[in-house]
Order: sequence, then structure tokens, then C-alpha cells
Amino acid sequence: MTNQDVRHVPLTRAQLLAQDAAEAAEVRRFQTHPDVIALRVERVRAQVDRLCWSGIILGLAFTAANVQWFAAAGAEVGSLPWLTAWLLDPTVCLVLLAILRAEQVTARYQVPTGRWVRAAKWLTLAATYVMNTWSSWAAGSPAGVVLHSVPPLVVFVAAEAVTDLRDKLTDAVQAAFVTATKVMEVHEPAAPVHEPPKRRRLFADYLADARRAWTPDVVVTPAWVQEVTGCSRGLSSRLAAALASKTTEGAAHE
Repeated sequence: MTNQDVRHVPLTRAQLLAQDAAEAAEVRRFQTHPDVIALRVERVRAQVDRLCWSGIILGLAFTAANVQWFAAAGAEVGSLPWLTAWLLDPTVCLVLLAILRAEQVTARYQVPTGRWVRAAKWLTLAATYVMNTWSSWAAGSPAGVVLHSVPPLVVFVAAEAVTDLRDKLTDAVQAAFVTATKVMEVHEPAAPVHEPPKRRRLFADYLADARRAWTPDVVVTPAWVQEVTGCSRGLSSRLAAALASKTTEGAAHE
């Protein structure tokens, strides 16, 4: 904000307030612009995705050791069964992550997925839960059941919730865009209706105009042609020559 005008004369309090009001109105106009609002919601969507994906990946990483211990079934550390047991959890998790990644796109554009997609997601989550808690259930350890149940259940809930959140965020973007557009239409004048583009005038069009304006007492010159047709200076010489030729031919035939 400036306290002086262009002549370096101090502004009055009213002029300063008017300057603040104009600046605030301009800022608000951009803040309520549909594209700005949509961009803000998109940023929130990106933050939600990052947080949910971080929680899901950390939860699956926590379950990896339990699944490996379940699959190894007491095999000697470093043995082939012990090593291959590490493949079980990634096998399940990669399928689950692929489904969640696909739902990230389908939910963004509100495209419904089939029953097989949800069945595959629930199957992978249920398999992860069972393999994590089986030993605790078999040992009759309530504390172990709770401990090993929390990460898979959090992953399960997050996997279901993040899909709904993306769908609702898409609705929020559309609703915000529509609302902001209506506000702009109310507070801003309607754009003028543009006339359809006119056909480009050809050489023959200018020549026809010149012939209609010509009379036998007129001396055809480029300046006269430019005046009566509105053509460019460079075109007027060609039009004058063509019109002179036409009028000469017409006089010869009379």
C-alpha cells in the first residue's frame, strides 16, 4: 500500500481505505476464482493420498516380519524355507498395492470398480490379518492378538476410507467449481456476445466496390480506389490498374 499518489501528495484516510478496499476486492476475486478453489482441493487431495499411502506402507512393513515368521514355521535361519518365507508377504502386499493404486485413479474420475476388485482387496487384507494373528490366537495370547491385529486393521480401514475420500474430494472439487462459477456470474458482468467472424474480403470484392463507385467523369487513381473501397495502400495500385483496364474495355465496346 502506498501513502502517496503519483504527485507525491499524501493520501487522506478515506483514500487509503479506498485503496485497501480495492486491493482486498482484487485478492478476494482471485481467491474465489473456480480454478483457484479447485487447485486448493487438489492440494488437499494430494496431502490425503500421501498420508494414507504412508500409513498403509508402514502398516504392511510391520506385518512383513510376522508373515515371514508364520510362513517359516520354525525353519532354520538362513535356510531355503526361511528365505522363501520372505516372499509370501510381498506377494500379497503387491497385489493389494496394485488394487489401491488403480482405485486411486478410478475414484478420482468416479468410475466404479467391479465386485472382483473389492473381493481381491478384501482377500489380500484378510490373508494379511490371518497370517499376522494366527500364532497369537494359537498361543491364546490376547495381548499378541491385539498387537498383531492393529496394523492389518488400520491398513484395511485406510484402504476402504481412502477410496471414499478420493471420491468425495472429487465431488468437492466439482461443487466448489460450480459454486464459485455462479458467484462470478452474479458479481461480474456478462461477457459481450461476439459477432461471428466476417468473411475475408477478396480482390474481386474490392474491385466490385470500386466499379460500383466509378463514374465516367472519375479519374481512376490508387488514392481514389483506396478511398472508396477502404483497401490497403499496396492493393490500391493493383485495383486501380484492373479497374482502368475494365473501364477501357467497356468504353471500347460501346
